[in-house]
Amino acid sequence: MSKFIAIVEDEEHIAANYRDALQRHGFRVGVFTNRLEAMAEFERQLPDLAIIDVGLGDEVEGGFELCRDLRSRCPELPIVFLTARDSELDIISGLRLGADDYLTKDISLVHMIARIVALFRRVEALSKPVNIEQVITCGALSINLERMTMVWREAAVDLTVTEFWIVHALVKHPGHVKNRTQLMDAANVVLDDNTITSHIKRVRKKFLALDPDFDYVETAYGLGYRWRADTQ
Repeated sequence: MSKFIAIVEDEEHIAANYRDALQRHGFRVGVFTNRLEAMAEFERQLPDLAIIDVGLGDEVEGGFELCRDLRSRCPELPIVFLTARDSELDIISGLRLGADDYLTKDISLVHMIARIVALFRRVEALSKPVNIEQVITCGALSINLERMTMVWREAAVDLTVTEFWIVHALVKHPGHVKNRTQLMDAANVVLDDNTITSHIKRVRKKFLALDPDFDYVETAYGLGYRWRADTQ
């Protein structure tokens, strides 16, 4: 069955353009014009991916509230903000809430669909059977590439798709600095420097919630980030 994408957008003509473009690419699409309507539907059935505007009708930050609710329901659900609001604060806020991507409405439909297809490509591994050869161990960290899961000191780390690939890129070569461009390439997203920084902060916060002594994601000032090479 084709993937089901939920579009939460209060401007009906814009939502219709997105819907038509996605349907032409074989996706099933549902359109919701406000947060409450979308939440009622998500109580019944979660989408395979959600595209959300930040401002929804009278709710200036209704999209942020919806993202928070969706992320609490399903940590691995791909969430994309697609909005006219392009301030640094809005972008950072959206990513801190757990969105996998933040796009502005000046993006072309072709580019938007390419980003969505890339997100789906990365989560397809969740449905594959476990392959022991796809498990990477680095000290106390275990990464299962087939199921896209991470375990730190026997506790599951609740990462989004984008966060997963950023950590994976760092862990593959402990001690080696990865610059922001390399991390974007690894996650298959196009983000600015501040957005990458926000993702790193979220990653650290999630590991620290499991282990207060966690300090293995290091900043190489002016260069990028690395995973400590002496992990035990």
